[in-house]
Amino acid sequence: MTVKPEQRSTIFSHLDGLVTVPVAYSLYQNNVLDTLLTTKTISLKDLTEQFKANEGYLNVALRTLASQGFLDYSVNNATGEITVSINDRSEYAFSLFPLYKDVVALLQNSNLFTSVHIATASIPQLQTVFSKYEQRFGITFSDNPKEKALQEQVLNHIEGYLVGPIIVSLGMTGMFHKYFMETSFRPEEFHKEPEVFKIILDFFTHLNWFTLKNGNYQFTETGLFFAKRATAYGVTVSYLPMFKVMDELLFGNPSVLRNIAVNEDELHVNREMNVWGSGGAHTTYFKIVDEIIIEIFNKPIQEQPKGILDMGCGNGAFLEHIFDVIERQTLRGKMLDEHPLFLVGADYNQAALKVTRANLIKADIWAKVIWGDIGRPDLLAQDLQENYNIDLKDLLNVRTFLDHNRIWEEPTTKTENRVSTSTGAFAHRGKRISNNDVEDNLLDHFNKWAPYVHKFGLLIIELHTIAPELTAANLGKTAATAYDATHGFSDQYIVEIDVLHKIAGESGLKPDPQYFRKFPNTEYATVSINLLKG
Repeated sequence: MTVKPEQRSTIFSHLDGLVTVPVAYSLYQNNVLDTLLTTKTISLKDLTEQFKANEGYLNVALRTLASQGFLDYSVNNATGEITVSINDRSEYAFSLFPLYKDVVALLQNSNLFTSVHIATASIPQLQTVFSKYEQRFGITFSDNPKEKALQEQVLNHIEGYLVGPIIVSLGMTGMFHKYFMETSFRPEEFHKEPEVFKIILDFFTHLNWFTLKNGNYQFTETGLFFAKRATAYGVTVSYLPMFKVMDELLFGNPSVLRNIAVNEDELHVNREMNVWGSGGAHTTYFKIVDEIIIEIFNKPIQEQPKGILDMGCGNGAFLEHIFDVIERQTLRGKMLDEHPLFLVGADYNQAALKVTRANLIKADIWAKVIWGDIGRPDLLAQDLQENYNIDLKDLLNVRTFLDHNRIWEEPTTKTENRVSTSTGAFAHRGKRISNNDVEDNLLDHFNKWAPYVHKFGLLIIELHTIAPELTAANLGKTAATAYDATHGFSDQYIVEIDVLHKIAGESGLKPDPQYFRKFPNTEYATVSINLLKG
C-alpha cells in the first residue's frame, strides 16, 4: 500500500484535536480568550490571578494553543515570567471554538470516548454529531486562505474526536483482523449490535474509509491505512478521562484525578488502552535498540554485562523481546549455559509485576521480577545484592519512555545561575514548576543512577518536547501537541533532546554518538534513543 503524505498528516491532525478541543473550549467558556483578545499580551501570572486558575495547568493549556498556532507563547527562564500574545490568527480561530461544543459534551456526558467498548446509549447523540460534521457544522469555506486553513484545522480536530476513540475501540476488540479487512461484509456479520455498527460504518463511508454496495461494506485503501495504524491513536485516546475534567483541572481542584489512596486504579488514564497503543507505536524504536543490544552482546565475554535490568517492565514484553534477540542473534546467545543472562524486570505497579511474571513463565524465560522505583535506584541495588546476589553495576540498564514519568521531588540542590534552555510547560498537581527546577530535578535523577550505569550504560528510549512555535510551523508532521498536553496535564516532564543531553552530561553521563538516534531525524524530533555512559 502506498502511504500518501496527506494520510499521515491526517493522523497527526486528529491527535492534535484530541487534546486541543477540550482545552480550547474550556478557555473559551471561561472567558480567558476574551481577556486575551482585549489585552493582546498578558502574563501567565496575571491570567492566573484574574481567573483564580491553577497556574501549572493553565500554562500547559496556553502552550497547547500556541503549538497549534492559535496564539504566541514566550517563556523567560531567567526571570521565570511567561507571557502569551494574540497573533494574526487568534481572533478568527477563537471565533471557531464554539464548534467544539458537541464533541466536548459527548466527552463529558458519556463514556463513549473513554471506554474500550462503545456504549449503545451514546450512539444517538454521536449520530447527531456525525450529521453535523457531514454538513461541516454549517461552515462555508472562506475565500481568505488563512481563514480557510483555520476552518479546516478546527474541522480536522473534531474529526479526530469522532474517529480516534472509535478506531481504538474497534482495534482493541479485534475488529481489524485480516478477514475483516480483505472482504466485503454486512454489519450483522461482524458485530453483536449491527445497528450501532452501521451508524459508525456509514460515517466512515462518508470519510471514504469504506465503500457501500448492496448493503455490503468494504475497506478502501484510505480506510485500510487508518485501520492498520489504529494503535497510533491509542496512547492519546487513553488520556481522555483526564481531558474529560478539563474545567476542574484548570479552574477547580487540580488533584481531582489523583485521590486514589483507596486502590491502585488510575483515574486519569485508561492504562489497558495506553499499553495497547504503546505496544503498536514503539516497534520502530525497538528495531534500533535491537541493533545496539546485538552489538553489545557480540563483544568479548569479559566486556559484556552479566545481564539486563528493564526498569518499568510493564507486561514483560520488552524483556522477552530482548532475551529472544540475544539468544538468537548474538555470541552470548551461544554461551548461555556457561554465561547465563541475568534478567531483571522491575516496576512500581504490582499488577504489572504479576503480568510480567506470568508472561515470562509462559515464554520459559528465567528472570527476577521485583518491585522498583525509578527514583530510588539505591533501594533496587540493595534488593538485588541482598536477595539475589546481583550487582546492579554489572547489568545493562534499559528503559522505554519512563524517565519523564518519575515522581516529582523538589531538587535537592539548586544549581547556581541556572537558566534553563527548555521551552516546556511543567506542573505538579496544578502548581507550576519552573523550567530551571525541572532541569535541577533531572540532574538529581541522573545523579542517583550514575554510580550504577557508568560501567555498561543506561540505554533509554525517551520522549521529548519541542518549542511550540516549531510545532506550529510543522502541523501535520508531528504529534508534539498531543505529547505535550497529555504529559503536561498528567505531571510528566518531557524536555528537549539537547536539554536531556546537557543535564546527563552534568551528571557525568554522555550519550554515545555511535548509538544516538532521533525520530524523526529532523529539528522537530520528539523521540530519542541514547546509550548514556560515564
